[in-house]
Amino acid sequence: MRDMKKIIRLGMLIMVLAGSLIFLQVAQVSAAEKFTLKMSSVWSSGIQLIEVDRHFVKLVNSMGGPDFQIKFFDGGTMVPAFELFDAVARGTLDMGGDWGGYWPGKDEAFNIIGTQPLGLTINDYMLWIYQGGGFDLIQEAYAKYGLVALPFGGHGSESGIRGNKPINSIKDIKGMKIRIGGKLQGKILKDLGGVQVNLAGSEVYQALEKGVIDACEYNIPTVDYNMGLHEITKYWASPAWHAPSAIFSVLINKKVWDKFTPQQKEMLKTAAMANFLWSYTFFEYNNIAATKKFLDKGIKITKLSKADMDTIQKSVNKHTLDSCKTNPLFAKIAYSQYKFLQDFAQWRSIAEPFSHGRNLTPPDMKAMKEAIK
Repeated sequence: MRDMKKIIRLGMLIMVLAGSLIFLQVAQVSAAEKFTLKMSSVWSSGIQLIEVDRHFVKLVNSMGGPDFQIKFFDGGTMVPAFELFDAVARGTLDMGGDWGGYWPGKDEAFNIIGTQPLGLTINDYMLWIYQGGGFDLIQEAYAKYGLVALPFGGHGSESGIRGNKPINSIKDIKGMKIRIGGKLQGKILKDLGGVQVNLAGSEVYQALEKGVIDACEYNIPTVDYNMGLHEITKYWASPAWHAPSAIFSVLINKKVWDKFTPQQKEMLKTAAMANFLWSYTFFEYNNIAATKKFLDKGIKITKLSKADMDTIQKSVNKHTLDSCKTNPLFAKIAYSQYKFLQDFAQWRSIAEPFSHGRNLTPPDMKAMKEAIK
């Protein structure tokens, strides 16, 4: 009987200790899950692209509940657009919505992540990111700066070049000062005789209005119209060789990311993927009405010939290879993208005309692969 009492007491003690441990673990997990994160964007409130950020925040806040919330600040209210990368990297902001084409000064690999002249369509990007190894390569590029990058938005082909001088062929570009984003895009523009001007979106309207620039590419029809570009331009040169599509990522400070539970990380990844699909459909659908509005305003559309596009493709391939030879990470990402396009080409050709995008002649694949080493 005495032994039985000892056993019962011991059992009760074990239960009390176990309960205490469970309580402590629950308390620790509960504390770890409470976050109010500061996030901003490269887009100001007057640029429709900010809807990518806002919708993502809405998704996360609805999924995260009261213990996991994002407080969003419009672009420019916390830090200037071109300083957002560093602000997230050093922890001034926990998160930030970006476009890779703004960061080639840090590493040209970011350029090809954001968009590639005559490169991936939005459909191609989605396949490459989620099935073709692109997601991991994007993490590799941003990890060098203490960042996690979740692709969370994208759109299809941009409009083209808008201005007050018709561009009927690439010869008409010679001498023009054009606002165009991206380092690689600037190199190609120089080959065509144009002069690249780097401006944030909030500066484009005034620069066009005052004649600081002759023309601009900015974004897709719905974004361009909401910026009022129909008020100060007469011509629309198509297609958008500089940006067949563009993707955006939400940057997260790695030290902040490491504090999240596995469930919270998965929630953010899921929200980012859902937001990617939403953004593509949102922008593409709104392009329908915006295009009609441009035409109703009397904007005249010109289109470059196949011969002109072939000339641009040669320039793209040359500068892509040049960048590969000096930047192994750029080479690794470029090779992965073009290898995907080559692998996809057979099925795309069979499915034509119902496939999405186009098959192209890539740069020298062997040279790209060698540049990775």
